[in-house]
Amino acid sequence: MGLGSRDVDAGVVLLLGGRSEIGLEVVRRLAAGRVVILAARRSGDLAAQRAELEAAGASAVHAVEFDADDLAAHQPMLEKIVAEHGRIGVAVLAFGVLGDQARAEQDPAHAVAVVQTDYVAQVNVLTSLANLLRAQGDGQIVVFSSIAGVRVRRANYVYGSAKAGLDGFASGLQDALHGSGVHLLLVRSGFVIGRMTEGMDPAPLSSTPGQVADGVVSGLRRRTRVVVVPGALRLMFIAMRLVPQPIWRRMPR
Repeated sequence: MGLGSRDVDAGVVLLLGGRSEIGLEVVRRLAAGRVVILAARRSGDLAAQRAELEAAGASAVHAVEFDADDLAAHQPMLEKIVAEHGRIGVAVLAFGVLGDQARAEQDPAHAVAVVQTDYVAQVNVLTSLANLLRAQGDGQIVVFSSIAGVRVRRANYVYGSAKAGLDGFASGLQDALHGSGVHLLLVRSGFVIGRMTEGMDPAPLSSTPGQVADGVVSGLRRRTRVVVVPGALRLMFIAMRLVPQPIWRRMPR
């Protein structure tokens, strides 16, 4: 892989969203010699993912049931993982939904469901994780923001608003964790070509799950606050804020 897992905090690697292509690519790069926990709904159906990580050198791979929208279950699940497998070294939050923008504009329940999974559930599990890792005195958290949240577009404003909220929350949590020994890495990526975006036309400066994972592992090792993938998006982020609103509202997804 070239990046390895040297200098990444020791302990269990936890993937919240155990089927995520990006999440699995990150964990595969960290797996050698580590215990890996895959957390997802229908956790009994993760045999292929478990085999992939065992082949990558994980010392053990376990699957646990995780429903992001069951907020009350988050903290007990995290506490059970620590009790059974030891301290958490890296926690990767890779769950989420794109939703259907057209449906969300007509169906309030769908709009709320997207925000519930992509923002509220993330806030809930991040708060529990942060408290748990503070008590440990170390550990690393990976949070995935998106170009969609940098400036919300009319074409996908429900999903974009959730990512904008998550980006702001994670940025504030980074400051709250300063000096605690806990590192939160915020990942701002562009369009990622994969299962989640299947059938959509790739946007300019698209990336693959593997490219995003390389950036994540590099950021974990360097203890950076923010990773942008691909790096050229930094200039696009600046340009996006300067586009006049009458033009911006016609921008595609």
